[in-house]
Amino acid sequence: MKEILRELAVQRWDDHRYYHHSRINQSLHLLSAVSFLVAYVLLFINPAAAAILGWCVSMTSRQAGHFFFEPRGYDEVNKATDEFKEAVKIGYNIRRKIVLMAAWLLLPLVLWATTAGNGAPIGEFLHTLGMWWLALAVAGLLFRVGQLWVTQSLLTGLTWALKILTDPFHDVALYYKAPLYLLRGELIDPMTHVHRP
Repeated sequence: MKEILRELAVQRWDDHRYYHHSRINQSLHLLSAVSFLVAYVLLFINPAAAAILGWCVSMTSRQAGHFFFEPRGYDEVNKATDEFKEAVKIGYNIRRKIVLMAAWLLLPLVLWATTAGNGAPIGEFLHTLGMWWLALAVAGLLFRVGQLWVTQSLLTGLTWALKILTDPFHDVALYYKAPLYLLRGELIDPMTHVHRP
């Protein structure tokens, strides 16, 4: 257990220091985290609705922060190029995220194309779509764990899965002040807490 907690701390720290410089990104992660927490509760009541909330609010806000607001140039704080950070990222790097988000966008089109002629009510369509999206989330998690197991270790993969599942709790604690900093006009976190070599 100690090894997992040590690895979890390293993965969380690298994720924060490398990929969360933008206060807009941090604020969007806060929104994402809160909506994920609601989706976690909803998972026990209505799994399809939880998946719809998780993908349409939580994932879109989280990924929009990375795609549109996080600086992609040379990282002066960590003395690292964007190419280096993308190559060493434990989780989904930008390329992998594009594939995952493309699958998310493709599923409703596939479902609509396969059910367009049967006159199914919209509620039934949304329920099925939510369950498909829930399956995609589980598949995406398990696929990356498998990749990490093959390329690094099972411990790294399982720790990453634990990190992903607990990120909403951690992000609320880490980024709850981000909107306030943003309102003060601070677009980039100065990252004074990151050790500079």
